[in-house]
Amino acid sequence: MAVARLRAAAAARLPPALSRGERRPLGTAAEVATTAGPGAARWELMGAREYYDYRRAIYGDITHKAILVDAAGTLLAPTEPMAQVYRTIGQKYGVDYSEDEILMRYRRAYAQPWGRSRLRYVNDGRPFWQYIVSSSTGCSDLQYFEELYQYYTTEKAWHLCDPDAGRVFEALRRAGVKTAVVSNFDTRLRPLLQALKCDGWFDAVAISAEVAAEKPNPTIFLKACELLGVKPEEAVHIGDDRRNDVWGARDAGCDAWLWGSDVYSFKEVAERIGVEV
Repeated sequence: MAVARLRAAAAARLPPALSRGERRPLGTAAEVATTAGPGAARWELMGAREYYDYRRAIYGDITHKAILVDAAGTLLAPTEPMAQVYRTIGQKYGVDYSEDEILMRYRRAYAQPWGRSRLRYVNDGRPFWQYIVSSSTGCSDLQYFEELYQYYTTEKAWHLCDPDAGRVFEALRRAGVKTAVVSNFDTRLRPLLQALKCDGWFDAVAISAEVAAEKPNPTIFLKACELLGVKPEEAVHIGDDRRNDVWGARDAGCDAWLWGSDVYSFKEVAERIGVEV
């Protein structure tokens, strides 16, 4: 049921053009046949099998020595829509924009270039988030900002995307597969992982605010591999953003699968690399 919900949620998030024909789930011939015809399905399935045979010939039955995982959107997700939270907390501070308007202003502010280095998250990320909150809501009250900022450090604000993730990461550890979080995030990520009781699942955490490089910059992926003691080609990265996660990881020399398209659960990830859960 959990996997089914993830598949449905992922399909709902895809833009219309992508949901009609661009999804290419490796090794799921039925889905490929639906979008590209039976010939494409056979080709896709054959290509996937050949690729896994190739990796097993080089690396053995377990095809990857390390799994890198994106945080927001893959490992965890907000419990409530951002605009709803901004409006609900902001009402007592005079915020009267609708949720739709907050979302529109948020997206516009988030897309703007930020500073000469283009690094949004430096240390605790406060200057960047103050700009985002005030731009989204029209409210520059520091008390409002602090309440919002602290809320997103708590387990109330987030939930794990895959409820079976803990069992899977335990199986990966038993199999000797190393794991790391690779995220564009500020330094609140570490206490957040602790609050969600999942920090112990990972051997390393590479946060853009600490590495001074944001995905898709290959530097952050290379840093994660360095922390784990593996070569980039021995790792696969899982993330929900094609540009930041898939293209960025591949530029670093890692394998990469798109969450919600190539894979839908961490059990599927584990089994794909040869680890039984």
